[in-house]
Amino acid sequence: MSENENVVLTKSYNFAVRIVKMYQHLSSKKEEFVLSKQILRSGTSIGANIEEAIGGISKADFRAKMSIAYKEARETDYWLRLLKDTDYLKVESFNSTRNDLNEILRLLYSIVKSCT
Repeated sequence: MSENENVVLTKSYNFAVRIVKMYQHLSSKKEEFVLSKQILRSGTSIGANIEEAIGGISKADFRAKMSIAYKEARETDYWLRLLKDTDYLKVESFNSTRNDLNEILRLLYSIVKSCT
């Protein structure tokens, strides 16, 4: 990574790509449409809110959008656990995806806390 790269933005974008592919798999191969749509919405919203935060016009705006990104990440964790516990996701896929999400959650939590 270059020194100018925004780590949380990059990780959240890559995570969103992964979530889109998960959605494609769940909807086409597993014919699951309700839960997969929920995780698609929340999982891609994380990076979108981070992007908005970066373009914020004030520190309060930045913190508010980063807080929303954190909440969307928490929601995504809920949908991930539900998909695993209902056997739509294999444990290996769940663990790998959740590890990536937990890294984003830690970064976002740190960012939001540093803005107080």
